[in-house]
Amino acid sequence: MIEVDRLYVSFPASLVPRPLLYEITKEFDVIPNVRRANVEGDHGWVILELGGPTEARTAAVAYLRGLGCTVDDMSGDIVAG
Repeated sequence: MIEVDRLYVSFPASLVPRPLLYEITKEFDVIPNVRRANVEGDHGWVILELGGPTEARTAAVAYLRGLGCTVDDMSGDIVAG
């Protein structure tokens, strides 16, 4: 079974054009599953399940934070739909 983190990731306008989920998938071999998202011209957010080995998930989160994203753990929250 693949371990999964449930995360809320928000990002500023400067990161809106970047394919952030593609980047972490290619760089860290994690598996993102988007549950909800909203992207506007001046900001964006995504609620996602991030699967893969613990070290890869931790590195992907650190990468996103290093870019300027806010990453909050949603463990225990129910994400429906």
